[in-house]
Amino acid sequence: MSCSHLALFPASLDPVHNGHIDIVSRAARMFGEVVVGIYVSPKKPLLFNTDERLALACEAFARTPNVNVAQYTGLTVNYASMLGAVAIVRGLRVSSDFDIELRTALANRQLSGEIETIAIMADERYIHVSSSIIREIAELGGDVSSMVPPHVMEALQQRFAALRK
Repeated sequence: MSCSHLALFPASLDPVHNGHIDIVSRAARMFGEVVVGIYVSPKKPLLFNTDERLALACEAFARTPNVNVAQYTGLTVNYASMLGAVAIVRGLRVSSDFDIELRTALANRQLSGEIETIAIMADERYIHVSSSIIREIAELGGDVSSMVPPHVMEALQQRFAALRK
């Protein structure tokens, strides 16, 4: 059962993986609309540029009608407020995620008490999945097909083949 409220799922999505898709799909059942916000300039090295991450995410969520993908800069809580979001959705895999997300949620509440942080526990199939692990396995020629949609697998293979030249 969903309501008409909007939620933001912020992430770098470098690349989008099945864990992201699972969390967003579950959030889409709870909210009338979920915006997958791709942060343009995260403070970490990226494999895919913003346009590539946006295209991969758009394809990943194309069959979920109440999910939209957009890019943003600046404070996540400010972007959520600009969208009119009532919640920021985060996925939790392990206890260290909780520590980080708790501090971030408290800071966001101080900046904007109108926006709640909603944590969704990762499905046990995806607890070990992270974009950095996927990039590392794919770079070394490993099979990540169980962790990402086929179009992302293809993009990873193409990117690392090009980097090896």
